[in-house]
Amino acid sequence: MDVKDYCNNLSVELSGWKAKMYDIVRKLDKLPTGQKEKFSPQIGDLHMIIEELEDRVERLQKECPTEWKPDEVEINKKISHMQEIMKDVWTPLSIGK
Repeated sequence: MDVKDYCNNLSVELSGWKAKMYDIVRKLDKLPTGQKEKFSPQIGDLHMIIEELEDRVERLQKECPTEWKPDEVEINKKISHMQEIMKDVWTPLSIGK
């Protein structure tokens, strides 16, 4: 796989994660205030992650750096963090339906 294909594939993957995070934020925004306050720290984290993902996708589309390893390590940490947040937030949201 050449660098351009890698950047395109990673951009698509990160955009997918961004969409998932945004969907969770939208669901949380619809909760009554009392319930929403329970998730306040996660909501802040989600907004930060969404912004970071937007920046990464934009960088991939504009620059497509040839050396991506340091960014890849950081992205993998963020994806792991997103999965933890999704587990913390999604399960209570699903039960509350």
